[in-house]
Amino acid sequence: MSRRPPDGKPLYRCLTGRDDDQFCKRVSQAVEDGWLLHGSPTLAYDPDRGFMIIAQAVVWPDFAD
Repeated sequence: MSRRPPDGKPLYRCLTGRDDDQFCKRVSQAVEDGWLLHGSPTLAYDPDRGFMIIAQAVVWPDFAD
């Protein structure tokens, strides 16, 4: 595996979005691409838009704890 993340991405990323299937697919794709989950996901309700927002941090394995 490359020591640097693909496509010039940073070593640490925080993926965010609506809590839906598309978000789950984005996180799954990051894991398939070699990223490691970092910590637990976080949920927050957006009252202005009326839905849950989710965030999941991922890190590149060569720089994980």
